[in-house]
Amino acid sequence: MDNVKKFFVQNILKYYSKNKRDLPWRNTKDPYKIWISEIILQQTQVKQGLSYYQKFIQRFPNIQSLANAKEDEVLHLWQGLGYYSRARNLHFAAQQIQNQFGGVFPQTYDEILSLKGIGEYTAAAIASFAFDLPYAVVDGNVFRVLSRFFGIRKAIDSSEGKKFFFDLANELLDKTNPSEYNQAIMEFGATFCTPQSPGCSNCRLNNYCIAYKKNSVQQLPVKSKSINKTTRYLNYFVFIEKDKYIYLNKRINTDIWKGLYEFYLVESKHQNFSLNKIKEHLNQLNISPQKIISVPKIKHLLSHQNLFIKITTIYVNEKISNLNLQRIELKQIENYALPVVLQKFVKVYLNSKKDLDK
Repeated sequence: MDNVKKFFVQNILKYYSKNKRDLPWRNTKDPYKIWISEIILQQTQVKQGLSYYQKFIQRFPNIQSLANAKEDEVLHLWQGLGYYSRARNLHFAAQQIQNQFGGVFPQTYDEILSLKGIGEYTAAAIASFAFDLPYAVVDGNVFRVLSRFFGIRKAIDSSEGKKFFFDLANELLDKTNPSEYNQAIMEFGATFCTPQSPGCSNCRLNNYCIAYKKNSVQQLPVKSKSINKTTRYLNYFVFIEKDKYIYLNKRINTDIWKGLYEFYLVESKHQNFSLNKIKEHLNQLNISPQKIISVPKIKHLLSHQNLFIKITTIYVNEKISNLNLQRIELKQIENYALPVVLQKFVKVYLNSKKDLDK
């Protein structure tokens, strides 16, 4: 390894020793707890993920408790984090460990990689953090730090680019202490060499950082692909029966929010329903509303979809039996895992009802 690369490794480790955050998953070698933290922190910042991690470990302290839980309970605990496939995969993988590995978390990289929902990055993280195996982690933080310091303009979302960064990361890896080094480079990217407003002028690496010298920090890392987002128009009908019951449907298709509960849904092609269209649809369903109240249209952005959501509350006096919906008591709604946009609606609705009851 040349002197510049040695300088990089030494200073990354120095930064970590002085600035590392005290996080619960860093104070354990338990692969189960490390695994839970890594899955939660995918697409989630530490500030938000910490409370979820603590609640998750409290409710499911080990593999067996997670494997034996019902999926609905796992999803309910995950509510608000988004990317719910992570929770479903966690649950499935816990059952894998119980059935294929006798309830003991696998201890080799390849076996860890075989678990549902675990890719190369997560397998490397668990293998190095829990078992001190020499596998380099390459996540968004690592891509950013390496591309800036070494001035790499290969696209991180291309096959060539991924292989280049993976090879470089493994060359730099401190084989005698892979856990410490992997934690260090990710921490440096997460807290100092950040996507926006990194602390370049005060950086201990800036003497050799090519992006800093060439004033190209904000241009790195390079991505070649742009995300093509689809637009969808979702019309939710919240049926409230006699102010006592509410109707839900569980999403089972392979789509967004699989496994979560929602209200009766009609998806339209070009725009959300007007009031006349809502009344027309209710008539087709042979439902006679006592009152109809719509909230302003909501724009909800997902990674690959733009959702325009209209939520309309339909008050009825009779039981709805022709839509294959689940009828529950209104006061039980908080026990069901809903997409965050619907969860927020429920909280506002229930609070408004409480105010009316005063």
